[in-house]
Amino acid sequence: MKERVALYPGSFDPITLGHLDILERATSIFDRVVISVLRNPGKQPLFSVEERVEMIRAAIREVSGEVEVDSFDGLTVEHAARVGAIAIVRGLRALSDFETEFQMALMNRRLDPDIHTVFLMTSAPNVFMSSALVKEVCRLGGDISEFVPPPIAEALRRRLGKPG
Repeated sequence: MKERVALYPGSFDPITLGHLDILERATSIFDRVVISVLRNPGKQPLFSVEERVEMIRAAIREVSGEVEVDSFDGLTVEHAARVGAIAIVRGLRALSDFETEFQMALMNRRLDPDIHTVFLMTSAPNVFMSSALVKEVCRLGGDISEFVPPPIAEALRRRLGKPG
């Protein structure tokens, strides 16, 4: 039987417990999940692609299942084909996420009909969470320990010059 590989793409600036929740559930569905950081020159991330890849590697130590971490640029569906994925995993927090994700899924399906998009709803505690909100809470001196793994919280505090 052919290995079922999924691609979980995103900016992950930084990875949150919400992302890890989606990743954990994806590993229970697929044989292997490749979590990939998108190199997007149109965005100004807080962390470099290399830093985000390393932070993800530190954060996934507790995730069960086979997970690989890499980065890419260009079309997500093309990267999915390169890594042998049969599916692209996307997390949904709220109805507002769905419209954009639905459009991307339809375009990806048009570009490569052999690669499917699988939407996973976030768990209830993570519905409001986003990397942008976590960065803002940290920037304003709030406690982010409920939103990101400890090494990520430390990296955020260091980068933003906030005490631990």
